[in-house]
Amino acid sequence: MVRILGNNLSNKKKISIALTSIYGIGNTTAKNILEKLKIDPNLKVSELSETHVSSLRDKLETEEFELEGDLKRRITQNIQRLIEIQSFRGRRHLKGLPARGQRTRTNSRTSRRQSSFFRKK
Repeated sequence: MVRILGNNLSNKKKISIALTSIYGIGNTTAKNILEKLKIDPNLKVSELSETHVSSLRDKLETEEFELEGDLKRRITQNIQRLIEIQSFRGRRHLKGLPARGQRTRTNSRTSRRQSSFFRKK
């Protein structure tokens, strides 16, 4: 089991898939990282050598990527900024409703159920 940025990567998965378990890394980013480091994306995590693991750690811990806690902190700061300036999107976030124009009449039942608790009938 390889541990990178506080995440355990499963030994059974291919490295390109296992990297996506790190918050902030998707399929394309994982493939680009492996391409830059010249690591075969079809290798399983258990088949990685210690040099590959250390090069992966060094690459991900640089300032080039914003991952895990830093990324989550930035997202919450952005949402908090929208709430503070009282924008439409900020108010939608505050109420727990969809903020990107999705309809609420038939979809998003769970968020409507939570917000309808405060409404008088």
